Amino acid sequence: MSPRIPPLNPLRTFEAAARHLSFTRAAEELFVTAAAVSHQIKVLESSLGVKLFARVGGALVLTDVGQAYLPAIQQAFRQVIDATDLLHKRKDITCLKINASPTFSVKWLLPRLDAFLRQHPDIELKLSTSNHMIDFSREDLDLVIRYGKGNYPGMRSEKCFSVEAIPVCSPKLLANRPPLQHPSDLADFTLLHDGSDSTHPDWRNWFDHVGCTEVDTSRGPTLWPSHLVIDAAVEGVGVALVKRAWIERELAEGKLVQLFDISLPVNGYAYYISYPEGRAEDSAIRRFVDWVQQRASEPV
Repeated sequence: MSPRIPPLNPLRTFEAAARHLSFTRAAEELFVTAAAVSHQIKVLESSLGVKLFARVGGALVLTDVGQAYLPAIQQAFRQVIDATDLLHKRKDITCLKINASPTFSVKWLLPRLDAFLRQHPDIELKLSTSNHMIDFSREDLDLVIRYGKGNYPGMRSEKCFSVEAIPVCSPKLLANRPPLQHPSDLADFTLLHDGSDSTHPDWRNWFDHVGCTEVDTSRGPTLWPSHLVIDAAVEGVGVALVKRAWIERELAEGKLVQLFDISLPVNGYAYYISYPEGRAEDSAIRRFVDWVQQRASEPV
C-alpha cells in the first residue's frame, strides 16, 4: 500500500464518527467501544498530521480540515461498495461463446439478439463469425451454428430451422417495366449469385424447380458472403435468390419484394446448433438452443 494512503480501519472509523458527530454512536455502528473509536481517530490524525475533530461546549464537531476531508472519504467508500456489488453480480454471469456463419449472424441473429439479452441477463454472449467447421478441442467456443446436415462427428447437433429460397429484388428495379408474368421474364434482369458454398441454392436449381429453361443462369456477378447478395438486391443491382429467413425485415419494410409465389425448398439442409457431446445439460447452452428454436417460428 502506498505510504500516502492512511490505514483503512481509522478511515472507516472517521467516516462513521463524522457522520454521527458522536464517538458513542460510531462505536455502536462499528460494534466496538467508544474508547476504540477515540484510539482509531488519534491514529488517523497522527498519520495525517492534522486535527479532524474538536470539542465545542462538550459537543463533538469537525474541524475545517475534517469537513473538507469527509466528502472525499465518503465518495471513496461508495466507490468501494459499488465495485464490490459489481463483482458479486459478475460472479453470477455465465459467458457463452458462439461462432456462427457471417450472414446468419448479421441477418437473423443480430436483429433478435436484444430480446435474448433481456430475457437472459445472466448470460453474456461472445459472438464470432466464420464458415469453417469448428474443432472444439482447439478453439475456445461453447457452440457453433452452421448450415448443413448436422452430422458432425463428436458433436451433438440440434436443428434450428429449415430454409427455403425465394427470388427477390428491390421495388425500384421493377419500376417502369411490364409486370412479370413468367419466370422466363427474368432473362431481362441481372442475376445475382451467392458464392458462399455449394450447399446454397442457386439459380439453376430454382429454374429447374419451376420448369424454365429459357434463362441463361451463368450470367451475372457472384458475391460472398451471402449478405452482400442481399445488400446488392436492396440497392437494385439485380435479382437475388436468397433464404427467406435472412430477409424477413427487408420484406416487411418493403426494401425487397418476392418475385413469383414460388419458393425452392432446400431438402436435406438446415441450420443446426452444435456443441460438444458432454455438454447437453449445460444450462446456458440449453437456454440458448431453446430460445433459437422458439424464435425461428416468430417474425423479427
